[in-house]
Amino acid sequence: MASAHRIGLVLGAGGAVGHAYHAGVLDGLCAATGWDPRDAEVIVGTSAGSVVGALLRAGFSARDLAARSTEEPLSPEGAELLARSERAGGPSRVPSRPPGRRGVPRMASPSLLVRAALRPFWMNRPGVMLAGALPAGAVPTELVAAAFRPLFGADWPDRDLWLTAVRLRDGQRVVFGRDGAPRAHVADAVAASCAIPSFFAPVEIGGVTFVDGGAHSPTNADLVAELDLDLVVVSSPMSVVGNRLRPALDLPARRLCQFYLGQETARIRRRGVPVLTFQPTGDDLRVMGMNAMDQTRRKPVTEQARESARQKLARDDVRELLGVLIRV
Repeated sequence: MASAHRIGLVLGAGGAVGHAYHAGVLDGLCAATGWDPRDAEVIVGTSAGSVVGALLRAGFSARDLAARSTEEPLSPEGAELLARSERAGGPSRVPSRPPGRRGVPRMASPSLLVRAALRPFWMNRPGVMLAGALPAGAVPTELVAAAFRPLFGADWPDRDLWLTAVRLRDGQRVVFGRDGAPRAHVADAVAASCAIPSFFAPVEIGGVTFVDGGAHSPTNADLVAELDLDLVVVSSPMSVVGNRLRPALDLPARRLCQFYLGQETARIRRRGVPVLTFQPTGDDLRVMGMNAMDQTRRKPVTEQARESARQKLARDDVRELLGVLIRV
């Protein structure tokens, strides 16, 4: 059931596994509340979140997003959208790991590092610095973009879709689809937002080169802080919830992502707007694994994320929050 309230949806980075996580969270949220994510007032997508956000704006339902991950039948509407994409070529399978390199690797953007050196160190984000220091990736982003060309063409959705990327020459965040942003096709903006440093090749739009928006922030939730919204829903596959987790190689990075998200959601809450966040639990992490590009985990991750979302949404404090804003 559609909500009359203004709800912002923020979908963070996370690769193929993050895509599956979003699908499970959104399917669980829709099933528990009746709210259709396609009705979001604004969708902010970063990397994997840009893919899911664009699919929602193309018309895919949360149920169909989950069904694609779990290899279940799609609705007639979803099947028609998928067929339209595939008839025009559709995407090829993205590899789970980047190909081997030949020769001496070179930094993707020495100019970015030079600019960073001229600023106070606390103004430089680690992800942006890595994007400039690492060699450019070799996997073509057309593997991601191809699915969206027949769905959007040269048109941008009527409802707000903000896709984040980082300008490689200076590390500045760019938000495609927002007023004042460079003009771009949805497919190219998704590709730019997904251009993981040292994995995907950077994307050129209007003569300017871009990489993954996750280099600036895993979610970029702060973009909605100044909007007049009734609720912000955030799905953040790269962070983590809870403190009692066993040590893991990716736990420090997830804690950093959790810190960024906390800073961004605090800005939103200071304006009196409630925020509902979904972050991986310990059970989720055991299913997600360590390789964010592992396509073989899509089904179990979607199913686990859906169950985690269901459990979270059954809590009294969360139900009270949702009951104010969404007809359940």
